[in-house]
Amino acid sequence: NELGGKGAALQEMSRLGIPVPPGFTVPTGVCRSVLTNGNLPAWFDGEVTDALCWLEQQQGKVFGGDRNPLLVSVRSGAAVSMPGMMDTILNIGLNDTNVYALAEHHGSLRFALDSYRRLLQMFGSVVLDVPKTAFDCLLQQLRNERGVHTDSELDEAALEQLVAGFKVVIEDHTGKPFPMDCRRQLDLAIAAVFRSWNNERARHYRRIHRLDEQAGTAVTIQAMVFGNSGDDSGTGVGFTRNPSTGEPSIFGEFLPNAQGEDIVAGTHTPVPLSQLGRTLPQLYGELQSVVARLETHYRDVQDFEFTVERGKLFLLQTRGAKRSAPAAIRTAVEMAEEGLLSKSEAILRIHPSCIHEMLSPQLDLAGLASQPIARGLAASPGSAVGQLAFTADRAVALAGKRKEHPVILVREETSADDIHGMDAAVGFVTAHGGATSHAAVVARGMGKCCITGADSLRIDEARHVLRAGRFELNEGDWVSIDGATGRIFSGQLPLKPGLSDNPWLKKLLAWSRKEIGLSVRANADTPDDAERARNFDASGIGLCRTEHMFFAPTRLPHVRAMILAEDEQARKAALESLLPMQQEDFEEIFHVMAGLPVTVRLIDPPLHEFLPSLDETRTALSEARRHDEAQVRGLEYVLARIVQLSETNPMMGHRGCRLGITYPEIIAMQTRAILRAAIRVQVEGIPVEPEIMIPLVASVEEVRFLRKVIAATAKAVFAEEQETVRYRVGTMIELPRAAVCAGEIAREVDFLSFGTNDLTQMTFGFSRDDAGKYLDQYLELEILKDDPFLTLDQEGVGALIGMAVKRAREARPGIKIGVCGEHGGDPRSIEFFHSIGVDYVSVSPARIPIAQLALAQACLKFTSESELHAFIPTTVQEEDHAVTENVNA
Repeated sequence: NELGGKGAALQEMSRLGIPVPPGFTVPTGVCRSVLTNGNLPAWFDGEVTDALCWLEQQQGKVFGGDRNPLLVSVRSGAAVSMPGMMDTILNIGLNDTNVYALAEHHGSLRFALDSYRRLLQMFGSVVLDVPKTAFDCLLQQLRNERGVHTDSELDEAALEQLVAGFKVVIEDHTGKPFPMDCRRQLDLAIAAVFRSWNNERARHYRRIHRLDEQAGTAVTIQAMVFGNSGDDSGTGVGFTRNPSTGEPSIFGEFLPNAQGEDIVAGTHTPVPLSQLGRTLPQLYGELQSVVARLETHYRDVQDFEFTVERGKLFLLQTRGAKRSAPAAIRTAVEMAEEGLLSKSEAILRIHPSCIHEMLSPQLDLAGLASQPIARGLAASPGSAVGQLAFTADRAVALAGKRKEHPVILVREETSADDIHGMDAAVGFVTAHGGATSHAAVVARGMGKCCITGADSLRIDEARHVLRAGRFELNEGDWVSIDGATGRIFSGQLPLKPGLSDNPWLKKLLAWSRKEIGLSVRANADTPDDAERARNFDASGIGLCRTEHMFFAPTRLPHVRAMILAEDEQARKAALESLLPMQQEDFEEIFHVMAGLPVTVRLIDPPLHEFLPSLDETRTALSEARRHDEAQVRGLEYVLARIVQLSETNPMMGHRGCRLGITYPEIIAMQTRAILRAAIRVQVEGIPVEPEIMIPLVASVEEVRFLRKVIAATAKAVFAEEQETVRYRVGTMIELPRAAVCAGEIAREVDFLSFGTNDLTQMTFGFSRDDAGKYLDQYLELEILKDDPFLTLDQEGVGALIGMAVKRAREARPGIKIGVCGEHGGDPRSIEFFHSIGVDYVSVSPARIPIAQLALAQACLKFTSESELHAFIPTTVQEEDHAVTENVNA
């Protein structure tokens, strides 16, 4: 937290004896002081001077010296990795005088001039706010003039011309010359890195990943080592295991005769790291040994950066690697099997969103004649189908404010400035860059599909056109990308289910289920839903919505006949025709669930939802008056009934238990269907656990009334069938009054289940269907921290639920309590439900694995010192037991 991730890792590697260029770190507290007070602390200048003197002694060089100058890099480094979001400046300490001394010392004027032009380019854009394109255009113009494709092909004369041109660019844009005072360069660079904490891309990244806005960044000042000093030099980025697949072997890329920014920016296409094993085998062996030590030490997959200067290896950074979902799951499981982690730590390592990514659809290419229009590197797996956008701003515009339209962002290469477009897109493609470029790293962190290095693509941003061979696509055209193979297809290709059969996922979920202290049920309305729930090892059905069965085309006429009935007798006749259909559905569900509890919610929506719309009926009536007089009277009656049943505010209208109280014959029919189905299945020797749930109660009197209807119906069914079945009756807590009165209600029921969707609507007074008109602004202005329909509002809605649970348990100890709203599948909400003693959550079948992992993590989190160690750096464990004791306390 003080040294930042980069500074802490450099300190740790230095302590372990790993070759690291010496340097010093300005802690995050200084950045926080600048953010708060607007200026650096009074002691800062003297501290930096002392540290520079120490560094000069370590290196035997003088900062700003004219003979053997010490050059430094200034690098950002927040406590939580934010790849590419903040700024770095290399080669600080060069000027017009000592550039030739650097050339003499290294025996290469070309090297010195290349280092100088890099300083001017980075310092100009990062520190002096000169548009990056001004430098890029000049560089490209010079390449064209000299007939070369890469910077490394420019000779000394070209680089001298470039240095002179860059100085003119800086003076033209700022009105001042580039500062030749090296200490002035350093001070301005440090201030610029601190400023970069609040640049737009860094703020956007923190919003996406919910990071602390006030944490600040550390700044590390480090002696330069030069990857651009010849063919025996270079820069590389790697991972101790493959970040896309999780395969347990070193993976990465190397760029000869280059500095670190070249490979990270994706402006050059590097070679695979394995190639280093052929060209510099001894160095490659040393690298393998060093990074293996790092992985064992940190007990996590490491993302490392290194530089080779004239055959000598230096590590510049190590950090926990951003991984794709398949890689994260495989590495956690395999590390547990290798003994690097415990199973509990492996479970805690995986964010539940990884499960969602694993189960998300993939491109279905079976039997398709489609050929890819281009190929690139498979940088982040998964599939995405969307409309083309060629800039980050256009991606945001095409996606829409709530990202309702899928967009594929295609760029020559991405930079940190594209973060808002990458956030809006469902996947991205770059023409340049490798599997460790900016786009690839950000994609894996976001869990999005990404293809890099698709060098056959030609992107014309000005005309909004993409060319790939004979294909020409415009902005807004559909493309499909396969991140597992790097293939790009034109058009909208079909999708197939995700990787539910992944062996490492199955193993992780099996471990998770053993740790769960409360159960995960399914929201399932059909036998097919129930089957999917069983396949994911659901512990039952927590919500079966009976009205969903009514919308089937064969049943809707019977439902409408019941609603349009002119008296109770006609209504009962229509219900009688529905009875065998409902019973058949319940029989199939009870068969599938075979002894697991099935909670059936009685009819909830208002009756007018089952009728045609007002406009549709008026149109039909108008047509009948012209062509079919025989239908007119019937349609007039239907229209009158629709008008009679219509409501100003249906959400708070004639629905839920109110419908059952008004028309108890509906409740009686549904109860008969449930219990007759349960008896039929039970007679076959299959155990059943039916639970009947009364929806939308506000008072205990409503529960008492409907429980009597259910009990009387059950008594009649048992007499008819000459067989009994054990059943439970409960209710759904969806209204604030029901939550307040939960103690009284609990005395009358066998279980309670919180319908958090409606409870959130009623507590906030927000309509979920209309809140999109203002919720985005609430979130942008931080009036709300989270969308309350996605993550439970713990302060308000959560407080109501907590109070209700407490009162219910006081009134009826041991009563079963569940949650069946959408929040039951949200990991942060699950942790809250676990903390207040809820017995189960019920989620859609697709979200069962996510809930199982989240529940396992809630049960494991901080339950013992061994689990706690998974969240504490190893050095703290070894060297500062007092910190561990304080955190435990």
